[in-house]
Amino acid sequence: MSDVLVVVGPAGAPWRKADLSAVGCGLEIASSTGGSVDVLLLGADASAAVSSDEVSSLGVRTAFHASGDAIASYTAEGYATAVRAVLDAKGDGAYRVVVAATSSASKEFLPRLAALVDAPMASDVLAIDEITADSAKFTRAVFVGNLLASVELRAPTVLVTCRASEFAVPDGSGSAASVEDAAIDVDASATLGKRSLALHQVESERPDLKEADTVVSVGRGTRGPEEGIPLCEKLADSLGAAVGATRAVVDAGWLPNEYQVGQTGKIVAPELYLAIGLSGSIQHLAGMRNSKTIVAINKDPEAPIFDVADLGLVADLFDAVPALTEAIEKRRS
Repeated sequence: MSDVLVVVGPAGAPWRKADLSAVGCGLEIASSTGGSVDVLLLGADASAAVSSDEVSSLGVRTAFHASGDAIASYTAEGYATAVRAVLDAKGDGAYRVVVAATSSASKEFLPRLAALVDAPMASDVLAIDEITADSAKFTRAVFVGNLLASVELRAPTVLVTCRASEFAVPDGSGSAASVEDAAIDVDASATLGKRSLALHQVESERPDLKEADTVVSVGRGTRGPEEGIPLCEKLADSLGAAVGATRAVVDAGWLPNEYQVGQTGKIVAPELYLAIGLSGSIQHLAGMRNSKTIVAINKDPEAPIFDVADLGLVADLFDAVPALTEAIEKRRS
């Protein structure tokens, strides 16, 4: 028993980068165990996601989809029950590892699944250390990313959430997956009376913060939405970048909550992270320190952000950011 099940939900097309990274994590595990990877897509849009172009080149064995009434709208109990039904249908020990990308949803439904199937779980896994028939060892971050812990799970089936920034997206050269209806029947009572009333999403022409290749992130040094933040937003638009922020900026009401990067916000790992007017607190670093290239602009040469930056500019952002924006726009024109 060496196969892996990757759970994606709520699923949709196009796929989120985090879910593709979870498939990458599953493929990495399977390569070490000699097994295969199956994907289970949940939600009202699961059938659309399973027929998208991504599935034709992931390199997984089978893509199952399930979208019954009990899981058309997300609830942790409904999702946990659905995955359990798939595991039961496959039989005990069908999968060595069940994987999902770390998200607000997986943090909620995967622990419930662990309780339902009496299996151990590791959250926010950064690396796969060793998978054997008796033991599964993983590395995960603890204490706001300041320490790495090696955890060992001993059970026939183990559950993990993986940090998407640490696992490569499949390169698109894999074989096409067979597509099947999971054919599970989740009773409406599984949701314990919970139901989704509405989903409020912020529409933006900028890339999604967690999906973007470039992020321009702002701190208190910008002095608010009437001063430095518009300068940084103009820079982000010139780069085709997403905008992020520290918790202090969000708490002050300068930018909405969904912009927050950090331990209690979003974990990002773009190709380029521009940190402007932010000091680099431990909590913020936990959300962006794995970015491929970090560029910091701060007038304080002792700011902690310079300890992790690949490139640092000690300057007043009110001078540096407009000059940088002008140079980028001139280069692109």
